[in-house]
Amino acid sequence: MNQTPVSTSPRRPKLAELISDDIKRWIAAESLGEGDRLPNEKALMELYGSAKGTVREALKILEVEGLITLKTGPKGGAVINQPSMEPASRMLRNFLHFQQLDGKQVYQLRKLLEVELAASVVGKLTEQDFQQLEANMSACACCASHEEDHRHQRFLELEFHQLLARACPNPLLAFMCQFLNDMLRDLVVIKKAYVPERKQFDHANQDYHRQLVDAYRAEDAPRVRQVMAEHMADAEHHMSALEAEMAVQMLVSNDSPNHQNHRSKLHDLLTENTSV
Repeated sequence: MNQTPVSTSPRRPKLAELISDDIKRWIAAESLGEGDRLPNEKALMELYGSAKGTVREALKILEVEGLITLKTGPKGGAVINQPSMEPASRMLRNFLHFQQLDGKQVYQLRKLLEVELAASVVGKLTEQDFQQLEANMSACACCASHEEDHRHQRFLELEFHQLLARACPNPLLAFMCQFLNDMLRDLVVIKKAYVPERKQFDHANQDYHRQLVDAYRAEDAPRVRQVMAEHMADAEHHMSALEAEMAVQMLVSNDSPNHQNHRSKLHDLLTENTSV
């Protein structure tokens, strides 16, 4: 049976994509920043010799990427934004979700990067940073024992590390650590990793976070490195145990009447459509 060969040649970019790339190069070359404006549509049409629809498509690409905001009205136009990390993080997480990523693979990087990030913020935390870290730990300690609180507690524990990342002077290291924390947050939601009651894990996290804050206040960099390394090794151990436990629970729950409560609503919709 003849099969049509799959083309491996790269897709030729559309004109709108080429224009958006050129605008990004211009923004970088001119060192433009938050609040600066791009030339209006007419000027861009003349510059690139393109139709209005092509220029608008190029601007829409930049807007979707978070680089500009398109405003209407007499004083409208394209205004430059400083993009947040969320759109980039979300797109990269979407890509990795199709790679069957698991907690072990996340921790292979996290064990290295979190230690370096932790050390990088020694002596750089403000009193406001310490107040936020203390508030986070207090909120974790107040979580009750029902399911929703377990879920919230996992998010709070990750937020502790996000607070440290926001104080990091290295933007690339900060992005990578925040991205890995986002990946873990997704795993918590997708795998319902908050359901089993794991008091030992809760107490260990709270203890490590307290040790870290104390070491930060003392500006003891070696101690910060040691505690964070131990914290990451312990967290990886609990994540591996949790994933194994959840795998067993999934095998049991597949035949359970309550199994349908753990499926996406799309599952039933797709099942209905394929059965017609």
